[in-house]
Amino acid sequence: MVDTSTIERELYIDASPEVVFDVISNPRHVAQWWSDDAEFSSTAGEPGWISFGDVTEGGKHVQLTVAEAVPYRHFSFRWTHEEGETATPGNSNLVAIDLEPSGDGTRLRFSETGFHDRGWDETETAATHADHVNGWDFFLPRLVTHAERIGSEV
Repeated sequence: MVDTSTIERELYIDASPEVVFDVISNPRHVAQWWSDDAEFSSTAGEPGWISFGDVTEGGKHVQLTVAEAVPYRHFSFRWTHEEGETATPGNSNLVAIDLEPSGDGTRLRFSETGFHDRGWDETETAATHADHVNGWDFFLPRLVTHAERIGSEV
């Protein structure tokens, strides 16, 4: 049976924690490796969003609220809550990214939790978890590539 409570990944990125932190916390960079567009503040609690595709033509506009930003070490956010709602446990998923220097690069530890806190039945929880697993397995390698490109330009 698949554990649908958490998604966890660990990656090595050949770029400094400073570069990687900018790539995960700056909307300009996030729109290069994850979403098609992004607008959010790195200030905890401030509402923002990311979008996938053209929202006027069926794309998705997804709420995102930064939970914590500790430069070069930790960045977390809540997402997928309804527009106008304050992101809380129970109405959103929590993504946490921890960064640790490793040789000349960075060890990135990623987790997403909250699937079982949303009030969904087992089928919806499993489907949403599977969708997010597929998404992160596609987007996290893009994060690595983008951060390494930015790191090589510094």
